[in-house]
Amino acid sequence: MKILDKHNILPTLSSRPKVVIELGCGTSRRINGAISIDIIDVDSVDIVANVDQGLSFLPDNSVDEIYSFHFMEHLSDITLFMNELYRVLKPGGKKIGTVPHFSNPYYYSDYTHRSFWGLYSFSYFSKERYFKRGVPNFYQDINFKINKIKIVFYSSFKFINVFKKMEGFIFNLNKPMLELYEGSWCYTFPAHEIAFEIEKK
Repeated sequence: MKILDKHNILPTLSSRPKVVIELGCGTSRRINGAISIDIIDVDSVDIVANVDQGLSFLPDNSVDEIYSFHFMEHLSDITLFMNELYRVLKPGGKKIGTVPHFSNPYYYSDYTHRSFWGLYSFSYFSKERYFKRGVPNFYQDINFKINKIKIVFYSSFKFINVFKKMEGFIFNLNKPMLELYEGSWCYTFPAHEIAFEIEKK
């Protein structure tokens, strides 16, 4: 894998008190102080790498937190990526971010989107049942703890966004409401994204 470590950061990872990474930041970072990794070489990126090929340039158990926002849906091999996350995170390390919800009508406009995400997607990478509905968790051996799953409702049109905020308040009241939403109402009230936090046990 070809890596461009623009500021010679990788050799310093073991000496840092806390290692925080932001994946797929593009031209604008969202996490101050994070090491930014992206496939494009722009000023905001510290390490240029194709994460779709894994994170082999990062040592095992070396990262405290990994952030990404509307990035994971662009990857072609989610199983590889989730296994790589589990490998590089320290015990207790967290992956925090957002992915578009499958009901988001704008999801289909972007031809670079490769995977769909729903309420139960992260449960496939955890041995513990987070929601009432269970899913198969025998496809791989990793075991993330799910700390948070929230459905975000948003519209770029201000008038509609008032109603979207109301929808978000109602459907995020508790886990049963989230499950009821996705099972019955997600196409009537399309969501924008899923906000999540998972932790390496």
